[in-house]
Amino acid sequence: MKRWMVNALKMSIALVGVIVLLLCIFWLPKMAKISAEMFPEVSYLKYPVLFGIYFTCIPFYIGIFHTFKLLKLIDKKNAFTKEACKSLRVIVFSAIGVIVFYTAGIIYLNKEAALPPGLGLVGIAIIFASFVIAVFASVLKELLMKVIEIKNENDLTI
Repeated sequence: MKRWMVNALKMSIALVGVIVLLLCIFWLPKMAKISAEMFPEVSYLKYPVLFGIYFTCIPFYIGIFHTFKLLKLIDKKNAFTKEACKSLRVIVFSAIGVIVFYTAGIIYLNKEAALPPGLGLVGIAIIFASFVIAVFASVLKELLMKVIEIKNENDLTI
């Protein structure tokens, strides 16, 4: 893979991470405040929802970190290693963590009859995107393990 492609991927992933961080710091508290003012009957859920969303950022940023780690391995031409498989496994578990947290949040808010349709759709979109990432990373990990196995067999025969 060309160096500029890896750098472009790193920059785009960093941009996504910074945008999510800025949204969590500036936009999300304002929206929670506005929502609590507009719907006072569910204003008691303001902080649990905020902390729930902040808590889901933990696996998201763990996945971002391991994506950078994987891109660094690709950049150093060490993509076919066990370390790359470990990074892909962590990315899969991070995506599954995001799915679990958002699913639990949607179920909880639905149980409390406090799930606005727009927030539900955003949550479902995040769950779907995380599912696609988990499946893609899992398939890539299996392919990478197979390639590493073939590479090790070839190294032993020569």
